[in-house]
Amino acid sequence: MIQHLLNPVVFAQATTIIFLAVLFLQSGLDKVFNFADNLAWLKEHFAKSPVRGQVKGMLLMVTVAEVSAGILALVGGVQIVLSDQTTWALYGAQLATIDILILFIGQRLAKDYAGAATLVPYFMLCVGEVLLLNL
Repeated sequence: MIQHLLNPVVFAQATTIIFLAVLFLQSGLDKVFNFADNLAWLKEHFAKSPVRGQVKGMLLMVTVAEVSAGILALVGGVQIVLSDQTTWALYGAQLATIDILILFIGQRLAKDYAGAATLVPYFMLCVGEVLLLNL
C-alpha cells in the first residue's frame, strides 16, 4: 500500500509536508495556549510600527492561519502516504506560504530585519513544496 513512498518525489513530498505540519501546528498551538504572553510580547515588538493598534487582530489571524496550515499539512501528509494524492498537502503548503509572507511583512513593518531574514528559508521551503507537489 505505501510502496509508492519509495519513489523519491513522493518521499520528498511526504516528508516535507510532514515537516510543515509539525512546524505550523507547534507554532500555532503555542500561540493558542500562550496567547496572553504572545500578545504582550508582540505589543512591545510592534509598539513603534504603523500597525501597533492592530496587534491582537493580527495575532488572531496568524494563529488561525498557522493552525489551519498545520492541520491541512498533516491531513495532506496522511493522504500522500495512504493514497499518493496531494490535494490537501497542496492546500496546506499554499496556506503555509501565505502565512510566512504575512509574518515577513509584519517583521519588516516592525523593522525587525534580522527576524524577517530568519523567515526566508521557511518561505523557500514552502514555495518549494508547492512546486514539488505539482510534479
